[in-house]
Amino acid sequence: MPAPVNAFKKALSAGETVFGCWVGLGDTVSAELMGTAGFDWLVIDGEHGPNDLRSILAQLQVLEASNSHPVVRLPVGETYMLKQALDAGAQSLLVPMVESADQARQLVRDVTYPPHGERGVGYALSRAARFSQITDYGTTADAQICLLVQVENLKGMAALDDILSVDGIDGVFIGPADLAADMGHMGNALHPDVQKAIMDALRRIRAAGKAPGILSTHDPMTQAALEAGAQFVAVGADVLLLSHAAQALASKWKAMH
Repeated sequence: MPAPVNAFKKALSAGETVFGCWVGLGDTVSAELMGTAGFDWLVIDGEHGPNDLRSILAQLQVLEASNSHPVVRLPVGETYMLKQALDAGAQSLLVPMVESADQARQLVRDVTYPPHGERGVGYALSRAARFSQITDYGTTADAQICLLVQVENLKGMAALDDILSVDGIDGVFIGPADLAADMGHMGNALHPDVQKAIMDALRRIRAAGKAPGILSTHDPMTQAALEAGAQFVAVGADVLLLSHAAQALASKWKAMH
């Protein structure tokens, strides 16, 4: 039995556009709720959300019942973190702050089994191989792993073409908030200079044959990103959806009385 087909990776490879949302509350019930909303993919956020390996595992478990593909964003691209997330059953990983081709190549090695990579061979014990039930996991898993890297500062942008030349990288996500801050526009990803840099990067990623990704809650920016070739597009975050709706509801009734 081979590793399960990664439908998210398959869609990106086919040039399709898929819409997603950030899941940052670190809770299984909210993650399960988001899985019923109809998004193509959901980011379990281990960088800025209050998540650890066990909470990420629990959210992978509840999302397995949904049609939304889980993408795990790690806090940092440490080898052991990638290893643990993959063995926990994640097939798609998003790694922040990638700044060089050398860093990208190491990440590829981290998610690939020997002899081509360095991923530890312990799948017989892992949820990823259904605890040894997927007998061909070791020979089929590599093809179903989707590695997405985040380029989100000036150093990374300067190295973008080199990063795009690395085989094994499936997509490149441009991080608007960090890029804006590094460009001197903290909190203003809509600044014209930031927008120009983002859209140029998305076009270059698509031209290089990789999938471009973005997070945008501003409809005109989202549309511009789609026109620039963005394929995996996050259009919201559970934290913001809950916070904004709650604030609006409280304000509505307090203003009336």
